[in-house]
Amino acid sequence: MDKESFKENAHKTKDQVKQNIKKAKKTKLILSILKLTLLIGIVIAVPVYIYFYQQDFINQFKSFNDVIAYLEQYKFESVFIYIGIQILQIVISIIPGQAFQFAAGYLYGFFPGLLFSVIGAFLGTTLSFYLARLLGKSALHLFFGEEQMTYFIERLNSKRAYMIVFLLYLIPGLPKDVVSYAAGVSEMKFKAFMAFSMAGRIFGMSGSLLIGALYFHHHYIGMGIIAVVAVVAFVLCIIYRKNINRYLDKFYDRVTR
Repeated sequence: MDKESFKENAHKTKDQVKQNIKKAKKTKLILSILKLTLLIGIVIAVPVYIYFYQQDFINQFKSFNDVIAYLEQYKFESVFIYIGIQILQIVISIIPGQAFQFAAGYLYGFFPGLLFSVIGAFLGTTLSFYLARLLGKSALHLFFGEEQMTYFIERLNSKRAYMIVFLLYLIPGLPKDVVSYAAGVSEMKFKAFMAFSMAGRIFGMSGSLLIGALYFHHHYIGMGIIAVVAVVAFVLCIIYRKNINRYLDKFYDRVTR
């Protein structure tokens, strides 16, 4: 092979490599867009469809008594239905999860209700976390660029980010189920995220379940006391936030070791 032929072949090979790289990038972009579209469908489109076109399904859960009546008709199977609804509520965020926790305390008692709630919450949070990680992470890296994503990732992987996760799950009434999707597309470690989110979630669950259990026994004064305790605990958390931060920092070091 003469020198000219060698140069021509080398040039062709170089062009072919460039074309292959372009094709690979284009394929990766298309796959990332398809994944992100699927994730958006799960998080937004499905809840919107249920809300506007499946009103009969939503209307079954309008009140505390409606939820109890819905679960009672399934008897023993209601345990598995309750766990399934807990999972579904976290993944698509359309069913009132707290109302079902009240009902679980009423129907099953505090400790069994807490066990079923924790199982459902763990499975639902795990599913939504990994759905976001599998479907959304690569798209965000492509759309926003590696440098900007690295900037946000460093902050999302800090001790303070996990403390915010804990507080979001701790405070009742906050829209928290989307947090697991945000954590999934970040570089948050699953073990640490789950530890902090479940630690915060269990406190809120316990209050809802206890109210349901007390309602079953007509202990209305006890329900009022729990409400007062919750408010006092919230105020104390604000007053002693520095001490809580130190404890959470130690907890973070332990679970990420």
